Amino acid sequence: MPRQARLDAPGVLQHVMARGIERRKIFWDDKDRSSFLERLAVILEETQTQCYAWALIPNHFHILLRTGATPLSTVMRRLMTGYAVTFNHRHRRAGHLFQNRYKSVICEEDPYLLELIRYIHLNPLRAKLVEDLKALDKYPWSGHSALVGKRKNPLIPKLEKEAKINPENPACPACPVASENGTRVAPADGTGVKKEKSLAEKTIEDVLLCFGETFKEARQRYRQFVKKGIKHGRREDLQGGGLIRSSGGDKAGLLGLKKEDREKSDQRILGSGDFVAKVLEKANEVNQKRMDKCSLQVLCQKIISAFGIKEEDLRSSVKKRGVTEAKASFGYLSIKAMGYSGREVGQFLNMRSYSAIRISERGKEIVDKRGILLESLTK
Repeated sequence: MPRQARLDAPGVLQHVMARGIERRKIFWDDKDRSSFLERLAVILEETQTQCYAWALIPNHFHILLRTGATPLSTVMRRLMTGYAVTFNHRHRRAGHLFQNRYKSVICEEDPYLLELIRYIHLNPLRAKLVEDLKALDKYPWSGHSALVGKRKNPLIPKLEKEAKINPENPACPACPVASENGTRVAPADGTGVKKEKSLAEKTIEDVLLCFGETFKEARQRYRQFVKKGIKHGRREDLQGGGLIRSSGGDKAGLLGLKKEDREKSDQRILGSGDFVAKVLEKANEVNQKRMDKCSLQVLCQKIISAFGIKEEDLRSSVKKRGVTEAKASFGYLSIKAMGYSGREVGQFLNMRSYSAIRISERGKEIVDKRGILLESLTK
């Protein structure tokens, strides 16, 4: 039976899994695991993709993501291909590392977000990588330890960490003061520059807010929630979509039911019949609107022709109105309509990744106003 095409739409929750080829290990040691997480951290921040839960098992991984403007396929291609190249080089091997393509299941948020966070974070315990919940609290290769506050969150990218202070002027009162290890920290009196939180930090806070108003209270309640889930073991109702999900994981519950009496379902979606219908409709709309992907250079030529500017202006820091509108349109069409990453577009336009993503948001309004431009670009 042929595989179904992947579903994707901005803002949906997706449970993503990938396994090593022939069920072999994809993480041989802690250095491999750290390499994977460092790569994931950078990609999440650059593409503004939220990760609510994750667990690394020797021969597979689970991650729970909410995609933004960048399609899931782009996020996963960068993660898995980049990691495989690094892994093969380090261990002097060749060939495929992962078994086929990754598996992703779109999930309805209200009934499944917290259940999936718990289910994914309990994977190391079910796989007997840790003995009990106390050991899981300090286990570094699952997002659980960051949520309970026992370990730093490894999904905070290194680029977001505090920069080194200027040794020539360490006591500048207008600047953040130095800590003992030589990094910048915000002054206690509130002066100085406050570092903006990374998306990973905000996501941790979003999860904890579901359990309490203070970190201490929320972490205690979250841990109790996870503890209660240990007795459930493997949950069939959280392992994919389709008719089995509609019957609460009980295959026997489907026997004798007529087709018209069964809830609308899709193997790629975990949720109610109404949610399935909405996701399919939204995914179809996204596919219909998505432009055929061309090279960034080809798109560049179309943009500069439509706006009557030079290529060097498009790829410079010029702030003229026509140029900034052209850049924003280029960002929108390349990132949102074609699926390029913020990093790829940023490199092409000679700007930072997050700047490319930011201008892509403004570009939609410009492209919508210039209907003729969009029509000319999609031919």
